[in-house]
Amino acid sequence: LRVALAYDVGGRGDQSFNDSAAAGLEKAISDIGLVRDNTRELAAANGESEDARTTRLRQLATDGFNPVVAVGFAYADALGVIAAEFPDTQFAIVDGAVDLPNVTGLTFASEQGSFLAGAAAALRTTSCQVGFVGGVEVPLIQAFEAGFVEGATAVAPDIQVDVDYISPAGDFSGFNDPARGTEVARGQLDGGADVVYHAAGGSGQGVFQAVSEANTAEAPKWAIGVDSDQYNTVDAPVNEVIMTSMLKRVDVAVFNYVNAVAAGDASVIPPAFDLSVDGVGYSTTGGAIDDLVADLDAYKAAIVNGDITVSSTP
Repeated sequence: LRVALAYDVGGRGDQSFNDSAAAGLEKAISDIGLVRDNTRELAAANGESEDARTTRLRQLATDGFNPVVAVGFAYADALGVIAAEFPDTQFAIVDGAVDLPNVTGLTFASEQGSFLAGAAAALRTTSCQVGFVGGVEVPLIQAFEAGFVEGATAVAPDIQVDVDYISPAGDFSGFNDPARGTEVARGQLDGGADVVYHAAGGSGQGVFQAVSEANTAEAPKWAIGVDSDQYNTVDAPVNEVIMTSMLKRVDVAVFNYVNAVAAGDASVIPPAFDLSVDGVGYSTTGGAIDDLVADLDAYKAAIVNGDITVSSTP
C-alpha cells in the first residue's frame, strides 16, 4: 500500500486539522504496518490557485500512490477532475464529497460536537456572552457556528453569541492568519465575551493568544479549541485558557479509510462521523470542565438518541 496525503494550507504542524490527519497516517504506520517510505505528504500554499491543487493530486496519482487522501474541502473541484482521470486510483476527501465511484467522502457532524462546545461555553460564562470565530465563511464552518449557537442557547436562552469570520468565502487565508485571529478575538473579548470558540485552523493560535492576554484571576477568560485536543498542542502558559476542544476525529477517519482500502472495501466508511461513532466529541484535558462533564454527556445522549436534532446551518 502506498498512501499519500495532500494537506490544506498550514500543512503538518498546524496544531489542528492537518495534524489530526497526519496522526491518522501515523496510526496506519504503527498499527497496520504501512511502510513510511511508501507514504508521501504534500501541503497547499496560502493563496494558491485551483491549478496548484489539481497538479498536486495529479502528481501523487501519477507517482502511483493509492489511496490518495485530500485533506480539506478546498480540494473538491480538483479531485473531481483527477479522480475521473485516474479511475483505478482510490481517493478520499476530508470534509467534502465528489460523486465518483473511486472517491470516498470523510465528513463529520461538526454541528453536533459544536453543540457540546456551545453548551460548555454557556455553562462556564459569567457575563452571559460568548464568541465564535470562524476561519472562512463557508457552509462547512457555518455548521460549527450553528451547533455552537444552538448548544449555548439550549443552556441559556438569553445568551449573547458574537459571531465573526476572518475571511469571506473564496479566500482561504482565514485558516492561516494568527494575527487576524488575535484581532477578531480581541474585539469579542473587549465587547464583553468571556468564552471564545474558534473553528479557524491555524488562525486559532491567535485566538488563544488574545484570550490568554485578556485572562485575569478576577475575570477569567476561556477559549475552546477545535479538531484536535489543543490543550496538548499549544504551548504553556497559553494552553491554560483552553477549557476544552471540539474534537473532530480526522485522525480516526483517515486511519479507518486507509485500513478499509488495505482490506479491500472502502464502503464500510460511515456517511458521517458523528457523536454516535465518536467521530466528534470534546476533550477534558487540563481539568477545566470536569464539573461540566455530567451535563455535557446528558446533552450528548440526547443528540445520539434523537431527542435533540442539531442544525448544520445558522
